[in-house]
Amino acid sequence: MNATDPTLAGRALRVAVLSAAHVHAASYVRLLESRADIEVVLADPDGFGDVPAERTVATIDEAWTAFDGEAPDAVVVCSDNAGHKALVLEAARRGIHVLCEKPLATTIEDAEEMVDACAKSSVVLMTAFPVHFSPQVAALRQAVENGSLGEVIALAGANNGKLPAGREWFTDPEAAGGGALVDHVVHIAEILDSLFGEPESVHAVANGVLYGHTNDGDAETGGLVTLRYANGLLATIDCSWSQPAEAPTWGGLKLHVAGTGGQLDIDAFSQRVDGPGQWHPFGFNLDALLLDAFLEAVRSGEGQEPSGAVGARTVRVVNAAQESVRTGMPVPLR
Repeated sequence: MNATDPTLAGRALRVAVLSAAHVHAASYVRLLESRADIEVVLADPDGFGDVPAERTVATIDEAWTAFDGEAPDAVVVCSDNAGHKALVLEAARRGIHVLCEKPLATTIEDAEEMVDACAKSSVVLMTAFPVHFSPQVAALRQAVENGSLGEVIALAGANNGKLPAGREWFTDPEAAGGGALVDHVVHIAEILDSLFGEPESVHAVANGVLYGHTNDGDAETGGLVTLRYANGLLATIDCSWSQPAEAPTWGGLKLHVAGTGGQLDIDAFSQRVDGPGQWHPFGFNLDALLLDAFLEAVRSGEGQEPSGAVGARTVRVVNAAQESVRTGMPVPLR
């Protein structure tokens, strides 16, 4: 990557949020607008109209020159999953740094093309994995690194949520690239990647029993993915849309780790006060920590994790899981 860009010194960064299609766009816009060192514009080409922003343009084309005719320094891609590739490639062509919502792409071929394009243009590409910045995940990494758990032999993770509502593309296999497997495997896959690297093979089962998605072409609503590593380590990921519609929050992410020297449980969203119909989070805002890391990468020109490369590796896991569901067999990754 480039050294610190002197043209960015002493002025606000110009950031365009490309699309309001993803539900995280509202959080990103709000957090960016709260910073005095950022100028923000939201492009809402689909006309959702429900993401509050001080300045909105109607097309992606307008966003490329939205800052008094100047280009943004960085973009945050929040389109439907199938739209990520075109926006990232265009940003790379224009020399603009990118934070792209997860999953990075719907196919590994597209993801790798995006990573290569950004590398060739010397622009930062990061994947939006806010849980990467969870203090509990950091504590898990430290425990694995210092050996306090002994040899880790098994992990069981759950990234469950509600059936996405209000953005119909989430359950459109063409626009989303799939269903629950695509939506909720990648967060835990990224955590595992940072701990153990890539798995040796992936085995998955999925169905649409939840919410009655049982017809051909429906998005899967439940799944269980098993990752096997070369050293025998096993990890499972429950990625189901199994939270009831009346649940007080979208879902959560938990991981149980078993080692020969001890066990560790993490709940990435445990900092909360909750009860019947109540959910009040406190503590670190993981979206804010993600944006902090990205903006620092933009100013320095030095990539940070979670990178586009790890985003591509998690897409490889998802694609292998989808192939395993189709064949009923484990799919080797290497």
